[in-house]
Amino acid sequence: MRQPVRREERERRQTTTQPSEGGAARAPGVLERKVRRADLRAVGEIRRELRQLLSRWAAPGGGELAEVATLLTSELVTNALVHAEGDAVVTAKVGDRLRVEVRDCAPGRPEVRAASTDGTSGRGLMLVRALADAWGIRSEGFGKCVWFELGGGPA
Repeated sequence: MRQPVRREERERRQTTTQPSEGGAARAPGVLERKVRRADLRAVGEIRRELRQLLSRWAAPGGGELAEVATLLTSELVTNALVHAEGDAVVTAKVGDRLRVEVRDCAPGRPEVRAASTDGTSGRGLMLVRALADAWGIRSEGFGKCVWFELGGGPA
């Protein structure tokens, strides 16, 4: 007997397997995923999907690079889900380099800051700054995009 699929699971499958909005099939080496506001469970799902994408990437030091990419992606997605007012979109593209972007609808720019004394926040952007070959924040209409790149040295 076929198990029912929750709406969130169906949307996740459509986001990762269906053609993009322009009607063309998404290129191999691209992960795009919409994440609902405060759905912290999705962070683990995105980690798994990113590892799967990166398993086909033949970058030097691929295993270590995949672990760093997974950590940094987790940090950016968690930040978007905890601090933004709404959904987020995660895009990862693999070519000569890996580029991960996390877009949300929050107007404010995140700031690199010292970790809190309780040890549960304040390290995400510090890790991105320390481990990524390149990273940045750009405004996008009603929100922003926080991105990083890995592989092939500094951009």
